[in-house]
This record gives sequence, C-alpha cells and structure tokens, in this order.
Amino acid sequence: MRRHLLPFVTRHEPRAASGLALKSGIGAILGMSLVGGLATLTGLPLLIAPFGATAVLLFAVPASPLAQPMNVVGGYAIAIAAATAAAIWFPGMWWAAGIAVGLAIAAMLAFRLTHPPAGAIPLLTLTSAMPLETLAFSTVLGSVSLVAVAALHHRLPPKQEYPKRP
Repeated sequence: MRRHLLPFVTRHEPRAASGLALKSGIGAILGMSLVGGLATLTGLPLLIAPFGATAVLLFAVPASPLAQPMNVVGGYAIAIAAATAAAIWFPGMWWAAGIAVGLAIAAMLAFRLTHPPAGAIPLLTLTSAMPLETLAFSTVLGSVSLVAVAALHHRLPPKQEYPKRP
C-alpha cells in the first residue's frame, strides 16, 4: 500500500538554487505592488486573484512555457474573448461560466497560448458585477505590467533568462 501512495507524497520539484526563492518572492512583491499601485492611481480593479497565480509562474518558474509573455497576455486575452462569447450566447445562464472556461482552454491550446491562471477569468467575468469592458482592460493592463516587471527583474542576479529565446 505504501508504494501506491509514494507518487502522491514525493516531491518532484527540484531544489531551488541558492537565493532563488528569496529573489522570486521579492519579484512577486514588486510585481503585485506595481499592479496595486496602478489600481490606486487609475481606480481600476487590477488586483484580481488570477494575477497571484500568474506571479508564481512569472517569478518562480520563468522558464516555463506557461510563463512566457505571449502565453500570459495571450492567454488572458483568449479567456476574455471566451467569457464575452459565453455571456452573449448564453446570457444569465449559470452554465455559461463552465462553457467559457472550456472554450478558453480549447482556444489557448489551439493557439499555443496556454496560461492556467487565465482559466479563472471566465468565472470572474460571469459571476461578478464588474462591467466586462472594465475587467478586460484591467486584465490586459495588469498582465502586461506583470510581464514587464518580470522581464526587468530576471535581469538582476542571479540572472534568469526571461523571456525564453526562440
């Protein structure tokens, strides 16, 4: 029985290089602080929950294909489009959110722009009172801002390649 449980409790993630955990945490603080500051200056709802997960990818695993700039911004744009389509096609229907998440996933995979945190955008769009245009603009501005901070942050020691070169 123990051998069957081993894959569930084994850590598959390699140890982080010395100082990398601290640097990743500082990067997330800087990125989320910038987004929060922009929210205060503009009055836009930029501190949305999916950005916390985006920060994990951008600052902790920047080499991941899921953390690349096109995936981050493109994934969010696709998710907004899927949520908009579902809201138009199925107004007021509780199951529209599930359809929108499925559409977003299928489109992200088809366009090779997968960004898992963006999968939350249809849920946020279809269950909040926030106007769609506000959420769309906030999502694009916030995701671009986080990518910009990550691109600058990873140039600091210990340096990490971000974005990945083709």
